[in-house]
Amino acid sequence: MDRPVRIVLVGLGNLGRRFVGILAERGDAVRRRFGLDLRLVGAADSRGTAYDPRGLDARLVERTKRDGLSISGYPSAGVPDRPALDLVREAEADLLCEASPVNLRKGGEPGLSCVRAALARGLHVVTSNKGPIVLAYAELTALAQKKRVSLRFDGTVAGGLPALYLGMRDLRGAVISRIEAVPNLSTGLFLDRLAAGTSWDEALALGHAEGQLEEDPAWDLEGWDAAAKLAILANAVLGVPARLEDIARTGIGGISPSDVRKEARRGRTIRLLALADRKEEGTYALSVAPCALPRDHPLGRLGPHGMGIVYWTDLFGRIAATIEESDPLPSAATLLRDILDIYVAADGPGRASPD
Repeated sequence: MDRPVRIVLVGLGNLGRRFVGILAERGDAVRRRFGLDLRLVGAADSRGTAYDPRGLDARLVERTKRDGLSISGYPSAGVPDRPALDLVREAEADLLCEASPVNLRKGGEPGLSCVRAALARGLHVVTSNKGPIVLAYAELTALAQKKRVSLRFDGTVAGGLPALYLGMRDLRGAVISRIEAVPNLSTGLFLDRLAAGTSWDEALALGHAEGQLEEDPAWDLEGWDAAAKLAILANAVLGVPARLEDIARTGIGGISPSDVRKEARRGRTIRLLALADRKEEGTYALSVAPCALPRDHPLGRLGPHGMGIVYWTDLFGRIAATIEESDPLPSAATLLRDILDIYVAADGPGRASPD
């Protein structure tokens, strides 16, 4: 018998919608390979919710959002203006997928309250939303442990790259002396446009027009996004209770296009680098700042859609991983990866992606 996994999804933007598409496309393959029936029973966007304990039609949900409509219009199951938190508190479910906007400036809501409520009910949680993890890592991990459920958040750092899994799981037992990461996509694309001859104003306009930058680009360009991801790495991988205010942060606003082009002529690539550097007493200096990287550095070879991480360890030496992510699909797929990590035993059959 297939094991049912009843999923509530909060957040149906670019990432959440693509996750629903993955459920529709890969559901049968996951059932055959892993014996799991991934069943979307509830979903919420900013305009309402839909809930059916028998399961929602993932293809219809994906099509509804692709057409720009609210899930609250879902036939016989949609409820306009119902808060996502009410759905999380009341739905019969096994797992919450939380993919709402980050909103660190607004206390991480609605994501933080939804994650808290799900864990308190004894639901597993997977999230791509870095806000709750940055603001309440210790609280949420303690609550998950108390309730004996899993909290997974691999998609909060560097998109689809398993940057956290690599450090948390695969490097266990080693001392990590240094982490170098380029975890933000927008700044690399922006800097490469400057290197190609684009002006600041033109690069900003392109970033807004193509959806790579928020209306307020400061979150990316001033290094807040990279700092949030470094805080998650520090907490989850290094065991350092870091907050955003603990990270020395310099954005790319002080860089002129001529500086970027000059470094490019020298064979160096400027990237916004997140750095954790271990000190003799075992603490870590945490910083985010632009850095000119030589092309033979793993992160110096990143293209405009590239992100990456380098771990320096005593037992495993230097390990680097990179990803090219030209659309949100790999980030959305981290939700599936986290679900399988919860439900498929490490020694079980077939750890690779189903095909």
